[in-house]
Amino acid sequence: MRENGEKRRERKTEAAADIYHLLLCLRRPRTLRVGRLGVCDFPSGHYVYTGRAKRGLGNRLARHARKRKTLHWHIDHLTAVSDIEEIRVTSSIAECRSHRAVMKLPGAQLLVEGFGSSDCRCASHLAYFERRPAIPGSEYALVRERPQ
Repeated sequence: MRENGEKRRERKTEAAADIYHLLLCLRRPRTLRVGRLGVCDFPSGHYVYTGRAKRGLGNRLARHARKRKTLHWHIDHLTAVSDIEEIRVTSSIAECRSHRAVMKLPGAQLLVEGFGSSDCRCASHLAYFERRPAIPGSEYALVRERPQ
């Protein structure tokens, strides 16, 4: 049986990559200019960003955690003003498929079309949740204590 072109491309571009989910908490609404996406409104709440690192996962995650950085990727604009509450990593599932699973979680909403998905055909790699979601299916997680 033949695979369709999208599945072939997904498998080819994501081979040997670590897929990760950042669970972010934005404590107050923000309006941000996000590169070519322009001005975007982000309500307070929780966001799950799905990304991949073909190499240098530790460096990529450390970059996401820094508040001061050159704003290069879409996610840089959001991590600069939000708190990372949890990071989940897996190498067993493709990035796009992994984010589709996140979008099936209760309460998931797509707010910013094209966010983090300029290299694929997904609508976005960022999901918004009013309440903190539980992210399933990860090999390991780094969890930050939530402030009281």
